Amino acid sequence: MIDPKLLLERPELVAENNRKRGKPIDVDMAAKLSAERAKKIGKIDALRERGNEIAKAIPSASASDRPGLVAEGKEVKEKAKALEAELSRIEAELERELRMYPNLLRDDVPEGKSEEDNKELRTYGNIPAFDFEPKDHLTLGTALGMIDVERGAKVSGARFAYFTGDAVTLELSLIQYALSVLLKEGFVPVAPPHLISTRAMASMGYLDHGGEEEVYHLKNDDLVLIGTSEQAIGPMLMDETLDAKSLPLRYVGISPCYRREAGSYGKDVKGIIRMHQFDKVEMFSFTKPEDSDAEHALLLSIEEKLMQGLGLPHRVLQLCSGDIGAPSARTYDIETWFPSQGRYRETHSTSNTTDFQTRRLNVRYKDGRTKGLAHALNGTAFAIGRTIAAILENNQQKDGSVLVPEVLRPWMGKDVIHPKESM
Repeated sequence: MIDPKLLLERPELVAENNRKRGKPIDVDMAAKLSAERAKKIGKIDALRERGNEIAKAIPSASASDRPGLVAEGKEVKEKAKALEAELSRIEAELERELRMYPNLLRDDVPEGKSEEDNKELRTYGNIPAFDFEPKDHLTLGTALGMIDVERGAKVSGARFAYFTGDAVTLELSLIQYALSVLLKEGFVPVAPPHLISTRAMASMGYLDHGGEEEVYHLKNDDLVLIGTSEQAIGPMLMDETLDAKSLPLRYVGISPCYRREAGSYGKDVKGIIRMHQFDKVEMFSFTKPEDSDAEHALLLSIEEKLMQGLGLPHRVLQLCSGDIGAPSARTYDIETWFPSQGRYRETHSTSNTTDFQTRRLNVRYKDGRTKGLAHALNGTAFAIGRTIAAILENNQQKDGSVLVPEVLRPWMGKDVIHPKESM
């Protein structure tokens, strides 16, 4: 959630931010509610101050003055109670209004309307030139005994799959590889709950802007399944004040992710690019506000290091204003080359959400006399399914085998995945 003070002090800044994002939101209503809220708080504070004065004066008041003070005290309490009820109503209306507002963009975010306007920053590796017709990852994975979507559909429905044999070993190798890099950077491994409260999910900003349609909601328990481990790691420190000396706090979550993918049917139906359940290794950081941009650069550099280690051709994009998610102030994506599609596809993303999430989560920090909201950032280490798909397609050989990236071989225990060796 954005800072309500901005609507009083810089409404033009908020309006311009909405314009850049393509959000036709009239700031007048929220600005009016924010002003009313400030006035009510001022009146309530004044009444409370007067109430405290009366309470202190009563014990030493004369017998003639005491009844008047008692009566005034009761009146002050009643007025304050009525104003507090009005304030609660106004704050509820203001929160509903502010839920429509996206985070304020960083100044370096390029303006644009859609993904076509994203800015390519750099590329890595050469697109493979095959002397044969490359197969897609599903064909390869099925032949190698690694991916079984038919049995996944039989048991769970469309967009589910079984990973078997070398796919499981490859997944565990990717996790070990990621940890070997991230532990050196001070990331603490976390295996988070897969179910979180709707309050926690809402505080992360994922139930707004149609987000409710994407989550699996267990309404009898008022719990939702996480779509990424960041949705559980962010609330882990909800309502806590962090010692600034402990920052940055860096976590790496390892978990399944569950997404309904509402409205995406017809897209990426074949294979494991877009699944209802997939595993992911996710980075998450809490920082002081002045350090969050540097932390964002670090998260991106780690993503690039991991991908360069795998040797997969990819490119780095900075998303434009019209393609950034509502909680994010700046987002970078890494897209990896998929030979069967002849195009780059997103495999990684990293975002600085500044204080948009921590405001609702009430995650603060204290640095001596300085207090404030911490900043939160997230970044993909590996979306396992997409990474396996990219490895299969880019490292496929003419005989149907697949080369294992050198960096993964110590954990895989082999250099090549052969069809005859698969289960």
